[in-house]
Parts: sequence; structure tokens; C-alpha cells
Amino acid sequence: MLEVKNVVMKFGGLTAIDHASLKVKKGSITGLIGPNGAGKTTLFAVTSGFLKPTDGKIIYRDNDITKLPSNVRAEKGITRTFQIVQPFAGLNVLENIMVGAYLRNVHREDAKKKAIQIAELVGLTSYLERSAQDLTVSGRKRLEVARALATEPELILLDEVLAGLNPSELRDIIPVIRQIQSSGITILMIEHVMQAVVSLCDYVYVLNQGKMIAEGVPSDVVVNPVVIEAYLGQGATNRLAQEAKLNA
Repeated sequence: MLEVKNVVMKFGGLTAIDHASLKVKKGSITGLIGPNGAGKTTLFAVTSGFLKPTDGKIIYRDNDITKLPSNVRAEKGITRTFQIVQPFAGLNVLENIMVGAYLRNVHREDAKKKAIQIAELVGLTSYLERSAQDLTVSGRKRLEVARALATEPELILLDEVLAGLNPSELRDIIPVIRQIQSSGITILMIEHVMQAVVSLCDYVYVLNQGKMIAEGVPSDVVVNPVVIEAYLGQGATNRLAQEAKLNA
């Protein structure tokens, strides 16, 4: 469904993304993980059209969309959430979701109907009349997902929607992500919560310093020595092995 091909993204002399490639199969949940500063959100920005890559291509449903702006990509079925959630403070929850729904629903009543439907999917039905700025962190995360879903995407890019949630909130929102997939929407997600990555993702790519360093099924990736060292530093694999022997 989606293919990122040898993407390079430079900011002056800084190479944020260095010939990164990935594929997302229709109907799957694909994970993109890596240490802080690895370039994950930058790659999302390129994929969704908020940044134009220095080199490389973005292929969506066999069409080259590299030069298309973000609004056109949204019309074609690609949407995203943002790591820093910023709801429209002057609007209530229902109105915030309706903003997304207007992409495909010209009339207010149609947009409202779609927004109510999406609110039920993400568990916000009881908060529709509440001011968006009064929501908890978990509520704001759900609202961010709801606004994106209201555009009726075929592919949604989720940028750390689980970050900052406590264990109880995590348990509550993971089924929502599964339900999004069950509704026929393909998911590409950036995430740091490894338990969720292993539980949710069909396939995972690992980005470090702008380069893809590993890929595979989650259970294999999380024990890959290259991945462990990217997160914990050089020599981490040996240190962990030695600690395991001492504790045996």
C-alpha cells in the first residue's frame, strides 16, 4: 500500500534521514521504532507531505505522491496524528472531531454524524460537549486519533499516541487501535512502548541516526543486538549477557 524508497531529508548540512526505505502492507499495523532523535517524526512528515524530501520517493497505492502536498495526500486517504497534541481550545470535543470530518462531508449535519460515529469508536462519546482543553492526557490522545479518523483515511500514521499514558490507560487504548485496524484502516505507528509494539505490530522497522538498521517481526527485532545497542549504547548486548550470568 505504501512504500518509502531511499528517502533522504537534509536540513542544511544535517542529514536527518539517510536513504531510509520501508513498506506497509494493506490492512497491517507496521511499527517504526528507534531512539529519541532517530528521525522517526521527520520520516512521518515526509510521508504525509508536510516536508518535501531531498531525495527518494513516496509511493502510495502504486502512484508516486512525492511531490503532492499534505492536503492532497489527505484527500487520497493518508492522514496522521501529531506527537504534541494541540486541540482547538475554543471548540468542544465534538466540534474538534468535526473539523476532520469536513474533509469528506460538506454539510454540517453529515460532519456531525461522522464525528459522533468516530467518537464512539475511540471512547469519547461521554465527552462530546466538554471543552477539548479540559481533557486529560489520555482524552487528548484519543481526540487526536479521532480527528484523524474523521477524515476517513485508508492509511493512518500514528505518532506516539501511547506516550505519557499510565498502564491502565494503555490497556484501554490498545483495543481501540486494534479496532481501527479491524475497520479496514492500515496503520503505520511510531512508538516507544515496546510492550505495545510487540502486541500490536505485524512488522517493525528500526531507525537510528536517520538510517534503517533493522526490520522484522517484533519478537525478533526487540532481541536483535543491533537494536539493543542503538537504544542502550555500544557494548550493551555484552553487558546484559554478563548481568544475566551473574543473576543466574
